[in-house]
Amino acid sequence: MAKNRHHDGAGPSQRQLRVGELIRRTLSAVLARGDVHDPELNAMSITVGEVRTSPDLKVATVYVMPLGGAGREDAITALKRNRGELRRALMKDMTLKYAPDLRFVIDETFDRMDDTRRLFSDERVRRDVEADRDDDEGDAE
Repeated sequence: MAKNRHHDGAGPSQRQLRVGELIRRTLSAVLARGDVHDPELNAMSITVGEVRTSPDLKVATVYVMPLGGAGREDAITALKRNRGELRRALMKDMTLKYAPDLRFVIDETFDRMDDTRRLFSDERVRRDVEADRDDDEGDAE
């Protein structure tokens, strides 16, 4: 008898990760080719940073960022407006039983990376990091 695999909630399953990455690549290709019949959406350059799926794979949260970060709300509006066509494109290119419901949100990781770079470029932070490095080297001797 096959064992039932219960997910302990520690993170996404391998299947969720695999399907999320497949959706990410497929949506990226669809958007890059301009396969959607919406000139406004096709005029935008949108990066699909990550896709997270629900455990049952019926909902896919798509993290996106327009090139340069400008026009975020316009990009989300255009993606939502074309959700049905994007779902159909996914089903044409993928072998899933059901097309997941697509939810589009702005990918904040780009902003967090900029904030982190800004933080590390601060003179006081650099001084503290270098002081810690000097302490570590002194301990090794």
